[in-house]
Amino acid sequence: MHGEWIRVPVGDDSARWTTRGECRRVLLVVHNVTAATRLLDVVGLFRDDLRVQLLATCPGSSPFRSGLAELLAALGVPVVPWEQALSLSPELAISASFGGQLHELKGQLTVLSHGVGYNKKLAADPQTRRPADPQTRRPADPPVFGMSREWLLHDGVPVADALVLSHPGQLDRLAAACPEALGTAVLAGDPCFDRILAARPRRDAFRRAFGVRSGQRLVVLNSTWNPTSLFGDGGPDDVLPLLLSRLPELPLDEYRVAVVLHPNVWHGHGPGQVRLWLDGARRAGVTLVDPVADWRQALIAADAVIGDFGSVSYYAAALGTPVVLAAAGSSVLADGSQVAEFVREAPRLDPYAALAPQLAELLDRGQVPSGPAGSTTSCPGESAGLLRALFYRSLGLPEPPAPALLDPLPLPDHQPSEVTAPVRVLADVRADGTVDVRRFAGARYEPEGPGAGQLVVHEDTLDPSALALADVIVRHGGTADPRLGPPLAWAKRALARHPGCALAVQVTGPTTATARHRSGVELELSAEFEGVDPLAAASALLAAGPAPGVLTVRTGGAVHRVAVTRPR
Repeated sequence: MHGEWIRVPVGDDSARWTTRGECRRVLLVVHNVTAATRLLDVVGLFRDDLRVQLLATCPGSSPFRSGLAELLAALGVPVVPWEQALSLSPELAISASFGGQLHELKGQLTVLSHGVGYNKKLAADPQTRRPADPQTRRPADPPVFGMSREWLLHDGVPVADALVLSHPGQLDRLAAACPEALGTAVLAGDPCFDRILAARPRRDAFRRAFGVRSGQRLVVLNSTWNPTSLFGDGGPDDVLPLLLSRLPELPLDEYRVAVVLHPNVWHGHGPGQVRLWLDGARRAGVTLVDPVADWRQALIAADAVIGDFGSVSYYAAALGTPVVLAAAGSSVLADGSQVAEFVREAPRLDPYAALAPQLAELLDRGQVPSGPAGSTTSCPGESAGLLRALFYRSLGLPEPPAPALLDPLPLPDHQPSEVTAPVRVLADVRADGTVDVRRFAGARYEPEGPGAGQLVVHEDTLDPSALALADVIVRHGGTADPRLGPPLAWAKRALARHPGCALAVQVTGPTTATARHRSGVELELSAEFEGVDPLAAASALLAAGPAPGVLTVRTGGAVHRVAVTRPR
């Protein structure tokens, strides 16, 4: 076993090989990817300090281990096997979860929350039989994770030397549930939420990164992990299939949809499986958000959230974003917890009713339960200073002179909506020449409303037989892409292959496209910055007639100007 132990910067005879061997050691105890994200929130508090060496270890107690090795490799600090970690004497160990042999770690142990406080019931050992309730004769409810004696104590002694809480309300619950651990509680705010608050001024950039255009509302579909969650199938109703079937009701140019799933969903079932489950939604333009790097940016960018009882929904409400719940998870929430109170007040989604009117009402009313804004943290923006002071007291070192700062949230990669499902279009030409365009991706039936119908089919459609029915055939790619060749040459070939098609369009950029009409007219379209989707402009062009000039297009309540010119 010792052959697997690392030798640098800790281990037998490590002094021979270690360049900076006098550092105080901070051990990051990483149970799973979810917990790792909360530890990543605070590692920046040790930046520029040559006196500190970070290490990481995994206790192996979590059933969700997939993806952890890759995340730790990206973090780039030495990873110590758990057995070796128990033999070390780090000055400070930091965990963002309970479970495993935390009580056997040497040195000071600080435990952070990996959500909005502690709200869910979860048995410390699934094999443990709870004593029966004398009145109901049924097994008692499992303890509240992180807020009960089963999790907080070992042989009557607190497991953690410091239990970080974000709000005095949690302190009151701890005093009632486990007074023996009350002396370990430290009110130090919520670093995850503080990073969100600090990044709010970049909301417009985040919206552009997620491909949100003028006139669009970004709706984030969010689920925690659990059989009773929105993504789960163990509640009274499996609402996910019905909700996914409702997404084609949302007009493409009015709504942009992104999905944020708990890391335990991704890594419990496998990223490939999740993508397969949501393949139809992705082809219809729905974006799957990275559950580690980008979920907070999506939350900041969102106009509305369809969620459940997870922390993401609570954070959204704390930001003032309207939230509607598709799964309440009442059976797994601790009575009196902040999330349980939020769930009782938040509006409910009716999965059997049309989705668009419910979202419109949610956005128009804009009402958010008041609890999350005041109960997420009692010291917004102050967690960095409070936590660094706590950590350095445990290390026995004076704090660095520079201010304590959390890492800013990075700008996500550009994730435009690229739709490969067939799109049904209604294009209505008004008397003044303005073209009203409404588009529906993956719609099974012809949408109702004024205007001529069109079927727009991507060259990469899952079902190639749909190309024979297309009014517009489309592909994406830059004009300099050597794999694709000249756009107009492709357009001519596409029209020849599909005699029923009227227009072939290559989207060459976020606001540009090149098109060829069956009449032989070749045109280039260029919209305003953050303006209309070039494919919506192409449908307007087909309805109005292929001619150079300025095309006025109305989509999603916004009016756009599109320059239509002859190719150079």
